[in-house]
Amino acid sequence: MKTFSTTPKDIHREWYVVDAEGQTLGRLASRVASILRGKHKPYYAPYLDTGDCVIVVNSKGIRVTGNKMEQKVYTRYTGWPGGLRTATLRERMDKHPEEVVRGAIKGMLPRGPLGRQMLRKLHVYAEADHPHQAQQPKPLELDQ
Repeated sequence: MKTFSTTPKDIHREWYVVDAEGQTLGRLASRVASILRGKHKPYYAPYLDTGDCVIVVNSKGIRVTGNKMEQKVYTRYTGWPGGLRTATLRERMDKHPEEVVRGAIKGMLPRGPLGRQMLRKLHVYAEADHPHQAQQPKPLELDQ
């Protein structure tokens, strides 16, 4: 009996669309990250990108628990003296809700070239419309 080892020619990609309206941010991110990695497939391999493409729509409608809207702070540094910039989750959601969702999913993917390759299959939109109708995405129901 031979051992099966997944190769890139064995990988078949699907397209899924996820409606983020009313979904909890962390639960949504962990489920989408699992689909991007390919852990739902029987031929999953941790060293290959076996995952599917995911489209997240209505990212402006996500919710968070507790007081995270005011208490969660995102920081970045410009590189200049005195260049430490901070923004709360509410401020980021008002300006760029798709970046909040993308950042949460990115944090759950592997670091390095493989994680960057997986992140390229993620498409996040603030509204319900998206330009990927030609790929015929299947709706993905997340566990509540």
